[in-house]
Amino acid sequence: MAYTPVHIICSPRPQVGKTLLARLLSEFLLLKNGNVVAFDINLKEPSLLEYLPRVTETADVIDTYGKMQLMDRLIVNDSVAKVIDLGYHAFDEFFKMIEEIGFIKEAARRGIAPIVLFMADTDRTSARGHETLRAQIPSNVLITVDNEHVVRGELPDAMGRGQVLAIPALPPFLKTYIDRLNFSFTDYLRHEKDSSTELHQWIRRNYISIRDLEMQLTLQR
Repeated sequence: MAYTPVHIICSPRPQVGKTLLARLLSEFLLLKNGNVVAFDINLKEPSLLEYLPRVTETADVIDTYGKMQLMDRLIVNDSVAKVIDLGYHAFDEFFKMIEEIGFIKEAARRGIAPIVLFMADTDRTSARGHETLRAQIPSNVLITVDNEHVVRGELPDAMGRGQVLAIPALPPFLKTYIDRLNFSFTDYLRHEKDSSTELHQWIRRNYISIRDLEMQLTLQR
């Protein structure tokens, strides 16, 4: 890996599937690369730390010390992919911080490849958050995530113009199943002999979508 990807999964709204995507992405990177470092910046939402404690650290952007600790970890080109599960409470402060320190330009200079994955929704708060990111983040870095469990229909026009990663909706009983703290997407693929099950197909489809996105972003660099 010639660069170190830093995936920032974010939304100014709670309950949009952010931690679910962080789990999928972290498990995919573990399967693909053998390692990953995840950062959990959450208060009341489901915690990535609870799902993947072996690869996840807590972080915060409440004060200067917390910000410095986090950025020191993100700006290192060590070829270990990073995943940030950014809680909605920290959305404004996090992106204000990276704009003030010039993180995007500094990352490029050091061989770091930031990827901002914005969880779409149809409300005004999400629209404003997406507009803020479009003004701040290069278009080849900003990915809109269409979680069909949240956005039931077409994406808002502004969010559908750029790169989009789609996450298909699951039936409620399967969503309850994967929400268990001891559930692993990769373990399910390995141990479920029937590859035609809906959950097996859903996990494979998401892993393939993430793989294709990674390949696309690699070609752009």
